[in-house]
Amino acid sequence: MGNPAYDAYRENVAGRSDVADTPELVAYYQQLAQLDTAALWTVANKIEPWEPKSASVPVLWRYRDLREHVLRSVDLVTPEKAGRRVIYLDNPGRRDVSAAVGWLYSGLQVMHPGEAASAHRHSSSALRFIMEGRGAYTIVDGHKMTLGANDFVLTPNGTWHEHGVEADGRTCIWQDGLDIPLVNTLEAGFYEVHPDLRQAVGHPVDDSVALWGAAGLRPQGQRWTHRYSPLFKYPWEPTYEALCRLARLQEGNPFDDTLMHYVNPVDGGHVMATIGASMQRLRPGFAGKAHRHTGSFLYQVAKGRGHSIIDGRRFDWQERDIFCVPSWAWHEHANASDSEDACLFCFSDLPVMEKLGLYHEQALADNGGRQPVAPLPG
Repeated sequence: MGNPAYDAYRENVAGRSDVADTPELVAYYQQLAQLDTAALWTVANKIEPWEPKSASVPVLWRYRDLREHVLRSVDLVTPEKAGRRVIYLDNPGRRDVSAAVGWLYSGLQVMHPGEAASAHRHSSSALRFIMEGRGAYTIVDGHKMTLGANDFVLTPNGTWHEHGVEADGRTCIWQDGLDIPLVNTLEAGFYEVHPDLRQAVGHPVDDSVALWGAAGLRPQGQRWTHRYSPLFKYPWEPTYEALCRLARLQEGNPFDDTLMHYVNPVDGGHVMATIGASMQRLRPGFAGKAHRHTGSFLYQVAKGRGHSIIDGRRFDWQERDIFCVPSWAWHEHANASDSEDACLFCFSDLPVMEKLGLYHEQALADNGGRQPVAPLPG
């Protein structure tokens, strides 16, 4: 039971600003502005809301709509001229910072066989999730990784990295994810091009997987002191197998079914300091309950089809589609098939939320944990 007196107090004022403008106050505010100051009560309700109010809006980017435009960029610009041939995801509520959701950037990058982008490094942490093609590779600080569909690769902040597609490969498209908006907001961004434009491969190909990719095993004599994972590539096949094994052992979470986080094998923490990632499996016919949490989350459909309800709006998705869940938005996921599973890759700013003590989560208590769905326009 709530406290009616408290509820009424909060509804009316409860420490909120309720000061009406008068000619004297307006003149006072103008005098303060001349001193580069202002009265807190004029902005208090905006900068200290009762709960998070994200400027981001839920968006579904359908791959079938985007693909032809991504491929068309190949005929219009070169990697050398463009730096990176990328079509980025522009959330209507975050266009001022070119973000896909919250403080996270995302884009679809395309490269033809034989193309290679020059090496660089920057303050932002980055990841790649391969969508289609054959022969893609990434080189991170001299470690070369070969990449296939649904592989997940890291290019942590401060590391030299470059991408390309082997000459005998096929045109590749992958999703880039970075924390560029966050780093820019903190006014901490640096960018540097490699002096040789290319970096030498100084290790056996896919050595990071060989050294660090065995579950529960750590190679003797290998030391790692960086704040990011030494396992730069997380292949799809063992990830999917791990999800299926776990699903056979337990019923799953009522919100996310079977969900596993990609982790740093050295300490079990997130793969990078500011970006975390996960893969979840929705069993056939799964219909999750609604919950919400702080942090911004960007999903890509790795397998199957289904829908998500985000703040009362239904978004139907299929393989390779991308959608976002803004901070503190109610959301629930469902698998549309009664015979096939569905898998969702996700990256987020969860490490930031956790380290700063800002992560909060809440389950929907009403309507059996389901959201009412707004009717479609028209």
